[in-house]
Amino acid sequence: MRVWAWVAAFCAAAFPAAAKDAARGAQLAAANCVACHGEAGVSRLAGVPSLAGQSAEFVTLQMILFREGLRQVPAMAGAAAGLQDNDIEDLAAFFAALPPGVPEDRGARNAALYAAGQAMSGPRNCGVCHMPDYRGQNQVPRLAGQREDYLVHALLEYRGGLRVGTDTSMSAVMHGVTDADIAALAHYLSQRD
Repeated sequence: MRVWAWVAAFCAAAFPAAAKDAARGAQLAAANCVACHGEAGVSRLAGVPSLAGQSAEFVTLQMILFREGLRQVPAMAGAAAGLQDNDIEDLAAFFAALPPGVPEDRGARNAALYAAGQAMSGPRNCGVCHMPDYRGQNQVPRLAGQREDYLVHALLEYRGGLRVGTDTSMSAVMHGVTDADIAALAHYLSQRD
């Protein structure tokens, strides 16, 4: 618990005080991020999330979790290691400034799956934290237009208690949700623009 309190306190202290340089963030991203997350922040790789249009707070928090080893994603361990706070904030400013987009390989909408996912989102109150249009806010990620395969992976991790963060709400929301329901919800969210 003390670690989460430290991360929350760090983020609260860092956000208002630091100037964020999106241009410098673009340079850092070009050297470290675009091979996986895409030049415009829209991922072309299966299982890799798009970052374009994510809030700066969300990107900053995730990068701190990666850097500090609190969130274990092997591909991100090396990328986050050694980043200074201002590097993370500049990267976050860059991705937040990019217009959101959808992956080039996004499949066609399946009307039945879309409807099933839409029906699930209401009772799960997804639009409360992620906003009604799923654009995200503050430390809550944008889901609209995100890679469907990534969303399935993330939701499975939440359901299994494997995804860590500063809030346990998603693990509770996903408790008892079936694989079929996760597939429907991911399809619905990925098809939102």
